[in-house]
Amino acid sequence: MPGYDYSQQGAYFVTICAHNRECLFGDVGDGEIKLNNLGQLVYEEWLYTENIRPEVHLDGFVVMPNHLHGVITIASPRTVGAHGREPLHAEHSILYRKPRSLGSLIAGFKSAATKRINQFRHTPGQPVWQRNYYEHIIRDEMDLDRIRRYIQENPAKWAEDAYNPANVSRRNP
Repeated sequence: MPGYDYSQQGAYFVTICAHNRECLFGDVGDGEIKLNNLGQLVYEEWLYTENIRPEVHLDGFVVMPNHLHGVITIASPRTVGAHGREPLHAEHSILYRKPRSLGSLIAGFKSAATKRINQFRHTPGQPVWQRNYYEHIIRDEMDLDRIRRYIQENPAKWAEDAYNPANVSRRNP
């Protein structure tokens, strides 16, 4: 949402897609996701996010064959840097991401997961993720409950999933 401060306290639903929506992370069978080694690395890195970022709480999430859905809650930001100030930055820099923001968190996750995946498969420099991600600001408990159900039911609905390359009726989200 233009102008929204994604470092502020709140809950967010994110979807992060694999590069070219390639099914890298496993398969769905009998309505359940069966992660392969790469999917397990993604799963571990997602969980690790909460360990290294004390302001972040992870809620429901699922690693699918070619994407990840997750709910992230950002708590009250702590002070950063010396004397509680943010590091200096160029305001108009293309690469600037506000510290402790949703964008910084996703960039860190993608970077760490990519490094581990490329080490595992001996493919340094290969892209793993699409350039951006989808986000939705969770507005209330009803919205959160609906998203949690969607995440939980996602593997069982893989055949109809818009991200499933085998779904010929899929739209291009």
